[in-house]
Amino acid sequence: MNAAKAAEAAAAARNAQTTDAAIDAAIANGDLTAIHQPVLLDDCVRLVTENLASSAARHGSAPIIVDCTLGLAGHSSAFLAAAPTARLIGIDRDAEALAMATERLARAGFSDRFTPVHAAFDDFVSVLDDQGVDTVDAVFMDLGLSSLQIDETDRGFSYSHDAPLDMRMDPTQPVTAATILATYDADDLRRIFRDYGEERFAGPIAQRIVREREIGPIETSAQLNRIVDETIPRSHRASGNPAKRVFQALRIEVNGELDKLSRTLPQAALRLSVGGRLVVESYHSLEDRTVKRFMAQGLMADVPAGMPVVPPDAQPFFADIARGAIKADDAEIASNPRSASVRLRAVELTRPIPHDRRKTLAREASPVTPADRRRSKGAHGAHRNHTSQRNGRTTGR
Repeated sequence: MNAAKAAEAAAAARNAQTTDAAIDAAIANGDLTAIHQPVLLDDCVRLVTENLASSAARHGSAPIIVDCTLGLAGHSSAFLAAAPTARLIGIDRDAEALAMATERLARAGFSDRFTPVHAAFDDFVSVLDDQGVDTVDAVFMDLGLSSLQIDETDRGFSYSHDAPLDMRMDPTQPVTAATILATYDADDLRRIFRDYGEERFAGPIAQRIVREREIGPIETSAQLNRIVDETIPRSHRASGNPAKRVFQALRIEVNGELDKLSRTLPQAALRLSVGGRLVVESYHSLEDRTVKRFMAQGLMADVPAGMPVVPPDAQPFFADIARGAIKADDAEIASNPRSASVRLRAVELTRPIPHDRRKTLAREASPVTPADRRRSKGAHGAHRNHTSQRNGRTTGR
């Protein structure tokens, strides 16, 4: 290792120690705001809570909010503060984050209105059934990594710190990023780097990984950073760390993020009360496209093009209450750089979902089987030429 790289590695190690110390101090002091800044908080609170009373009046009981990505409860604590009669069910697959969020909400005096659930959000229907809940008034999703997962250096999510290649949001699941690098063949590695990372050099990186693992296991983020750094030509690099797309792709594959998102959105829609809202924050183009396409199903009439009269059952059942995608303004990006890529979308259920559309949503909510995954492999190329959505408006708070 040359002197420059040695200095860079030493600085990364010092930064990791500082980050871990900050997390420990925040936990000890009970002040999680030091390590977690909720993104677009005012907009999320408005979209989630402003129609709760109207929605709840239809079923005659207290409003119910489901936060599918509880994290450190930054958004949830604000929802409960803004809606003093609402009950909130918080779902998270990370037991550590769930425990910290539960303590935070208890300190804020919200324990009697908060129910924590350790689960993945695609268990949405099972979670509600276990709680004896039929319909809900708002569903919120803040996709991507929580601040805790990003900042805890031993989880291997970040390319900025040398750590074991783990990347599991739920540490009890068996498959890690290192498992994938050790067991997937070159074609499958190329597929996930291309489809989930939109990486131009997916093929060469996959081939290099296969060659490298014949020499020894690839188990740390520093090893993967080096492989990508030595594979992507410097003349063809975008700004930032060249490995960021590969890390994103591995994280999505390890946690099944896009599959789980695609199954959860229809589950949420099927359990919304009329007047209820689905509010989703996305941080990369694949997530945002999944959310945008799902919401579009309910925003358009279900009729052939050119049909002169739209039957009542074919009318849209969603209303776009965010008017496209809300983005962070310059001030928020300056105070919280992780907000730079956010896209916030929200819809309101305006009428009962027609029977035929409910059947379609129920099919979309079904788990993906291995056979389904094999059949869909060839279809993933559709992602290849996809670029990030850029048609949202900028908030002005």
